Amino acid sequence: MKNVLTFIMAGGKGERLFPLTKDRTKPAVPFGGVYRIIDFTLSNCINSGLRKIHVLTQYKSSSLVKHISLGWNVLNGELGEYIDIIPAQQRVSDQWYQGTADSLYQNIYAMEDERPDHVLILAGDHIYKMDYRDMLDFHIQEKADLTVGVVKLEKTKACQLGVCDVDNKSRLKRLIEKPSAEDRILKNSDQLFVSMGIYVFNRVVIEEILSEDAGKKDSSHDFARDVIPLMLNRHKVCAYKFVDKERKEPPYWRDIGNLDAYYEANMELVSIFPAFSLYDRDWPFRTYQEQFGPAKTVFAEEDNNRIGMALNSLVSHGCIISGGRVHASVLSPNVRINSFSEVSDSVLMEGVDIGRYAKVRRAIIDKYVKVPQKMTIGYNFDEDKKRFTVTDSGIVVIPKGMAL
Repeated sequence: MKNVLTFIMAGGKGERLFPLTKDRTKPAVPFGGVYRIIDFTLSNCINSGLRKIHVLTQYKSSSLVKHISLGWNVLNGELGEYIDIIPAQQRVSDQWYQGTADSLYQNIYAMEDERPDHVLILAGDHIYKMDYRDMLDFHIQEKADLTVGVVKLEKTKACQLGVCDVDNKSRLKRLIEKPSAEDRILKNSDQLFVSMGIYVFNRVVIEEILSEDAGKKDSSHDFARDVIPLMLNRHKVCAYKFVDKERKEPPYWRDIGNLDAYYEANMELVSIFPAFSLYDRDWPFRTYQEQFGPAKTVFAEEDNNRIGMALNSLVSHGCIISGGRVHASVLSPNVRINSFSEVSDSVLMEGVDIGRYAKVRRAIIDKYVKVPQKMTIGYNFDEDKKRFTVTDSGIVVIPKGMAL
């Protein structure tokens, strides 16, 4: 692992997660109460023994940079270890990153400085648990020039991603970004392999192919659309089938690319036996956490229905449930639930304050929103749509700091 250089792509706009990405890049969006989305990729890296990590940022990166600086200063620079944040710098031209491949090309100097045997490229906006050592072992064993991490998904979900045609020898034959309904690959099976946005390259190969792609004026400079198709007939490109560290079937991997997918992934965490565990001490997820007091529930006045309680929920440190009821919800730090209020099937981010007698259900409420007394959210969709974002499945989304 000392001869592996890792790049985490963390510059995405996350347009389909708007308004959660109004003030932050997608990898910095809170998830699961105390985490940011990028924490899962970073934790997988540390748990896999990777110690040379570059995080590539571009859009609205301030909160992401602060989070990594405060929470991920865990490696020893004197031993050549680092988690290094590289902002877009226009090192190659006067343009910002034009695509995923271009972001690596503009930082090719980092590969030249380190001269690793292999370059591992990861997406910073997926939720999963993976030991990258297994994929690297597979790549070396197969003598591949490029290995693409793939996972099987139902056809309805797969067609929104990069679908992979894999033969019985684990060779990648085609990669089609969001194939049309007429594409034959969609007619072969109800489940399809999709790219996880995880790539292992031999360094010499990636330096060569990135330089070639950079010189093509008709390229979008994207790995899936341009670089990988260019390699298929000239290099050995393999597909590594994702193995979940929890060894569950189907393996857990979530691309929370839109609001409904983000909501569903959070709600999965509060089930009795979640498919994705946050409590595995053998594969811990770390993050930065501010110093709040322990979570607290107060009032048990059954006669007038003033009961502070939370059931089937994640309740983070600093939360005070003061005479209100919470059910099947995710509460980030420093949330306050005031008397006689009700919150169900919702995601409340840091500093949210639910006023007395307010009722909230099937909602995502971003940081520092104060819900006034007696207000209802998620009960009248026509009224909610006049002020808030409401998804196709009826999830109400309130942006950070919005005055209600």
